[in-house]
Amino acid sequence: MNSVQSTTSRSRKRFMATAASVALAGAIGLGAVAGGAAPVYADAVRVEAPQTPGFGDVVEHVSPAVVSVQVKAKIAAVSDDGSASPFSGQDFDNLPDNHPLKRFFRQFGGPDGEQNGDQGGQRFKRQNPANQKPRPVSQGSGFFISEDGYLVTNNHVVEGGSAYTIVTDDGAEYDAKMIGTDPRTDLAVLKVDADKKFTYVDFADDSKVRVGDWVVAVGNPFGLGGTVTAGIVSARGRDIGAGPYDDFIQIDAAVNRGNSGGPAFNLNGEVVGINTAIFSPSGGNVGIAFAIPASTAKQVVADLMKDGSVQRGWLGVEIQPVTKDIAESLGLTSEKGAIVAGAQDETPAKKAGITAGDIITAVDGKEVASPKELSRLIAGIAPGKSVDITVWRDGKSQDMKVTLGDLPGSDKQASADQSQQSTEPSSLADLGLTVTRAEDGKGLVVTDVDPSSDAADRGIQAGDVITSVNSVAITSAADVGKALKQAEKAGRKAVLLQVSRDNSNRFVALPVNQG
Repeated sequence: MNSVQSTTSRSRKRFMATAASVALAGAIGLGAVAGGAAPVYADAVRVEAPQTPGFGDVVEHVSPAVVSVQVKAKIAAVSDDGSASPFSGQDFDNLPDNHPLKRFFRQFGGPDGEQNGDQGGQRFKRQNPANQKPRPVSQGSGFFISEDGYLVTNNHVVEGGSAYTIVTDDGAEYDAKMIGTDPRTDLAVLKVDADKKFTYVDFADDSKVRVGDWVVAVGNPFGLGGTVTAGIVSARGRDIGAGPYDDFIQIDAAVNRGNSGGPAFNLNGEVVGINTAIFSPSGGNVGIAFAIPASTAKQVVADLMKDGSVQRGWLGVEIQPVTKDIAESLGLTSEKGAIVAGAQDETPAKKAGITAGDIITAVDGKEVASPKELSRLIAGIAPGKSVDITVWRDGKSQDMKVTLGDLPGSDKQASADQSQQSTEPSSLADLGLTVTRAEDGKGLVVTDVDPSSDAADRGIQAGDVITSVNSVAITSAADVGKALKQAEKAGRKAVLLQVSRDNSNRFVALPVNQG
């Protein structure tokens, strides 16, 4: 019994000693913390940020439809043409037989391709152009628009190519064939023939695209492969002088060389534009890129897939913007529309009675805001279709029926045979001009321009021919004076001169001297 109690007592003592040591260690620890001897780390900072939409879902779904476009072409080597060799021809034949050059080519192969000597060294052979393989010349981006392999890219990406290779997001390579191109809008359609269905994307309704909307650009910058950048729509309706139908969407997503032909998506995975150009003083991305709107691309692509070419309506007029002065001179309340500088011979416009001085304000009821918009509207209508053209003439609006023609390969230029020889100069001091009657009797030739006049400020030069004032043909300085008086009587602040130079016409509005 005593033995059991003794054992129990010893166990209790050991337990109490252990507890005491733990308590002591805890006390020492607390003391150390209080004294700063041993650090205790707080929880890491974590902020509950508001949830913002990401682009991962969009990218995951659209990436398989975006491809890299590799273009190859046959490049003729200089040596393919015997005349290009500096060691051939009559001069070479006239060299002495023991000349070092002749001995060299006898040993290593003559410039005519003969192989002489038995040294077994490197021989010089001309390449046969027929056997020459295409070489890489450019690369860009593109995207599938159908499951059977039709894809869209830029014309400038594939221009001059003879072979096309498509590399998909998973690294697979396919040969493609050219279906058609449209240089005017810088679009091209290729086709991959393969025993599979491709992931493809659709065009968005870009009329609903607003400045400030998110866009995601996917492409192949610098040949790196599938790359995604994001930004917003910065502006719409940009004219950068790239073509006659400029109407670009400006975005600030990073776009670089190799992105050309790639799509810009909205958050629904629809193509709102095709990346085509960048503004860059340095050649790199500065946050200003331009994309062809989906509405333009959709129409052009459909035509290319159907016929391999694009058929556009043609009116056959020379047009220019309506400035504030021009609007004032013709009694218009706004500066919208396009003023006709001339209707070309044997064109739909000429046949319909459209003349120089008319201001086209609408096409089939759609308001025309500018010459560019008129060009786009007419080009978007099929040749042979009859349209209603609304013009402002003689102070009132009227409609004219015009059957559009087929846009020629190269735009026709209006012709005029106007002499610029002066005979009896007359002064139009109020306009700052000195003029003389044209030799053919049609208009007045400008012989001198007052450098401080409004006429000089607006670009009128000696040699220009003034053919009408306020849409009335003139043959003398008296006709101009009469037009000036009529304008003053009507309360107009300007008169509209039709000016011809180098077989082209334009309108210039000059203020009327109210003094």
